[in-house]
Amino acid sequence: MAERYTADSGDGIKDKLVSLNRVAKVVKGGKRFNFSALVVAGDGNGKVGVGKGKAAEAPIAIKKALDRAKKNMVNVTLKGGTIPHEILGHYGAGRVLLKPASEGTGLIAGGASRAVLEVAGVRNVLCKSLGSSNPHNVVSATIDGLTRLRGAEAVAILRGKTVEDLR
Repeated sequence: MAERYTADSGDGIKDKLVSLNRVAKVVKGGKRFNFSALVVAGDGNGKVGVGKGKAAEAPIAIKKALDRAKKNMVNVTLKGGTIPHEILGHYGAGRVLLKPASEGTGLIAGGASRAVLEVAGVRNVLCKSLGSSNPHNVVSATIDGLTRLRGAEAVAILRGKTVEDLR
């Protein structure tokens, strides 16, 4: 679960390796090892993506996961350095509670969700993983919560009002 690999490619996309798992298949001649990588990528300004890659060698699995993460990027609504409102993200048995925090609080989040929030550009947030601790589920639940966030302007448009009417 430790973030072993962090890079900033030339296109301004930051990426983090969330987990690298070695799996073994027992065959007639012994064990065959493969690697499974989970990578998050983001521009630090409200775009974030997650990718999973599998290969016989770790660097190839990481590269595949990074390519998929860049391809699957989604936009996230941010309000300054935090999120606009509290939300609970779900994915499988994973549940992640995200709460906005005031400036100077920092990123209070653990493991897999911290990596997602860092590359998305969130600087002040309180985050608690409530369900599964599996990194795949926690990352996907965090992405789910972030994609369901709505700013005041979006809510005002949906309700047919102005932002001032909502306050």
